[in-house]
Amino acid sequence: MLDHLLDFFNQTALLNISSKEIIMLIISLLLMYMAIYKKYEPLLLLPIAFGMFLTNFPLSNLMADGESPGLLYILYQGVRLNIYPPLIFIGVGAMTDFGPLIANPKTMFLGAAAQFGIFFTLIGSIFLGFDIKEAAAIGIIGGADGPTAIFLTNALAPHLIGSIAIAAYSYMALVPIIQPPVIKLLTSKEERKIKMQELREVSKQERIVFPLTVALICGFIIPQSLPLVGCLMFGNLLKESGVTQRLANTAENQLNNIVVIFLGLSVGATATAKGFLNIDTLKIILLGLVAFTVGTAFGVIMGKIMCKLTKGQINPIIGSAGVSAVPMAARVSQQVGQKANPENYLLMHAMGPNVAGVIGSAVAAGILLSLLG
Repeated sequence: MLDHLLDFFNQTALLNISSKEIIMLIISLLLMYMAIYKKYEPLLLLPIAFGMFLTNFPLSNLMADGESPGLLYILYQGVRLNIYPPLIFIGVGAMTDFGPLIANPKTMFLGAAAQFGIFFTLIGSIFLGFDIKEAAAIGIIGGADGPTAIFLTNALAPHLIGSIAIAAYSYMALVPIIQPPVIKLLTSKEERKIKMQELREVSKQERIVFPLTVALICGFIIPQSLPLVGCLMFGNLLKESGVTQRLANTAENQLNNIVVIFLGLSVGATATAKGFLNIDTLKIILLGLVAFTVGTAFGVIMGKIMCKLTKGQINPIIGSAGVSAVPMAARVSQQVGQKANPENYLLMHAMGPNVAGVIGSAVAAGILLSLLG
């Protein structure tokens, strides 16, 4: 009986846990605190944090492979095979209104400018010792798009997926903290006060033609972007066609929610003590902040240029929404604009570059994949 008790205690986490695994448990609890009490991107940050929490208990075997694979290892196959990110893009497309971008297509340039953070950080990553594929995966954090970051990282540098995913979603969650200082640094109060004209009404025909046109252009020029862009446009077509409302509702709600749970848990489970607690992770977190800040800055700078060219018709603030954290970045533009001018309503205007940023980051991922994959 005593032998059985000793065997039992020898197989408990209490006797097998390392100091690094305890640190990882503390980090996961901190991320859960950010998700629950600070409400920083909770729908994604909470599953990721809990996946990290579970995987760092020794002997749990949740990520074990082989003849008896663990539960989270089985769910992780949707990440490894790049299934989850495109499915999430179907849901994003179904819940996103492309109308502001269609009504004011000039804002596409703001979304494009914000992607500069990706390529700036790619170069910086190479200087810090990462190879070109790892650098590309780190750089995509600047797009502020979690599924895109996971999609590209899994294709180019799967060993970094835990660090990059957590950095990407953490910075997405911190949009309301990171962006306002950058916006205020680069714009004057007079620029932030600028009121924009109300957007024109977009016809149903335009809403149907737009996703088809984007998919057609990407399909011919950057086919590697179609897993993401194609699924995004498919989801939007379900929404805008008017004849598949039941499918659009499923994509926006049930499908998206299920995939987010599986994606978050399984990606978080890759953040083990051995793979996460190293100097490369610290570099990735620093580079992710640089990527996000530079992307925001270049979006605002392009906004200032367009403000000059249009003689004050565009408020530069909306350029910050060119990163693809939908709709949080657009809300930040609205909040900063209203602080400068209580009569300022920039949310719908900011949704144009915000949507353009989603498309832009997916296109950037396709370009990098075609060059390096």
